[in-house]
Amino acid sequence: MKTFRLLPLFIAVSAALALPVRAQSLVGMYESARSFDASYQSAKSQYDATIAKADQAKAAVLPTANLSAGVSRTNQEVIPDGIPQSDRTYDTQTAAVSASQPLYRPGNWASYRQGLKLVDLAQAQLDAADQDLIVRVSQAYFDVLAAQDSLTFVQAQKAAVGEQLASAKRNFEVGTSTITDTREAQARSDLVIAQEIAAENDLRVKKIALDQLVGKSDAKPQPLAQPLALPALVPNDVNVWVQQSEVDHPSIKQAKTALEVAQLETQKAEAGHKPTLDLTASYGVNRYPDGNPGSSLPGSYRANAGTIGLSFNLPLFAGFSTQNRIRETLALEEKARNDLEGAKRAVAQGTRTVFFGVLSGQGQVKALEAAEASSQSALDANKLGYQVGVRINIDVLNSQSQLFQTKRDLAKARYDVLVGGLKLRQANGTLRAEDLLSVNALLVQ
Repeated sequence: MKTFRLLPLFIAVSAALALPVRAQSLVGMYESARSFDASYQSAKSQYDATIAKADQAKAAVLPTANLSAGVSRTNQEVIPDGIPQSDRTYDTQTAAVSASQPLYRPGNWASYRQGLKLVDLAQAQLDAADQDLIVRVSQAYFDVLAAQDSLTFVQAQKAAVGEQLASAKRNFEVGTSTITDTREAQARSDLVIAQEIAAENDLRVKKIALDQLVGKSDAKPQPLAQPLALPALVPNDVNVWVQQSEVDHPSIKQAKTALEVAQLETQKAEAGHKPTLDLTASYGVNRYPDGNPGSSLPGSYRANAGTIGLSFNLPLFAGFSTQNRIRETLALEEKARNDLEGAKRAVAQGTRTVFFGVLSGQGQVKALEAAEASSQSALDANKLGYQVGVRINIDVLNSQSQLFQTKRDLAKARYDVLVGGLKLRQANGTLRAEDLLSVNALLVQ
């Protein structure tokens, strides 16, 4: 009886499992990858560790306190000349609290400021990992769409070639064409079948890569909406993009932070010549339950002692260690300065390269759109010419191949422009997760 009651539930669950996988948007894929990708999670863990390390550096300028306690038993034997041996055993109980507050320690303050700079460095590294994840997800997403389009176009070409092959066979049977037309169509059909097999495998590989990146099985990206109008490149000035990179790029931020850390390291080295001043305080209790033979006080007693003072230390000579350490840090500071300049040049060059690549891609899209219309007109003309006898079968087959090749190249060029726009923002360091929204709006909703 319970089985029949649960039957509707079983049917509902089975129906839900039988539903096709719902297509996901680019933003949804990114959110999935953000919580799954090992590289990004590693960068995030490094960021958390750096924050904890910065808090450790703060301890160098904060007070310290210690509590100590101990218990000991002493067995004393006194053997004077001519006097009977005298033995004495007594216990000692001690407890003490001590504290210290740095008042003047330039090296400690430099270490504390270095910890703060390291947090900025870890933040820049995390931003770079996030930007890399955005580009990798977008590339894998559109790679799957491009592979799907290629397979679709190959299958459409296969159907068209099949129709042309059937037409050539019929014309040969009635004597209006030669066996050459049939063999040409058969050869093209065999070639398209091979291309279909390759396209299916390529789609399978691209899907595996996307699944592994986002942590889902059988991830299904949403296609682009048609007709598609690609967004314009704004601003359309490469110098503006380069100027933005000098402020926002994570690599430049990391290099700047590394230079500041190196400068603070020099300050730490120079502090080796400077004095230090600490405020110290302590309070201790010594208790003797059985008395103390070294004291004139009889019986059990307790001694309390409290101290407060200043601890001053002035380095005089350390075997030239401090001077050589300063020379080392100055050289490392110059290295960090050169690394910063190299990072700026590399980012500027990379930004210019990607910028002109996006412009070139937009031009290719326009040219391929015109080529698609021309190829369609050429195919229609060749089909009509074949029907009236002024064109042969190979002309139609070539026109079909050219049209589907153009369609595939156009779809790939559009995807490259969209991903290129994200790569351009990555190149100049301004890429954010919000930038995916504009691309996401171009997908079928």
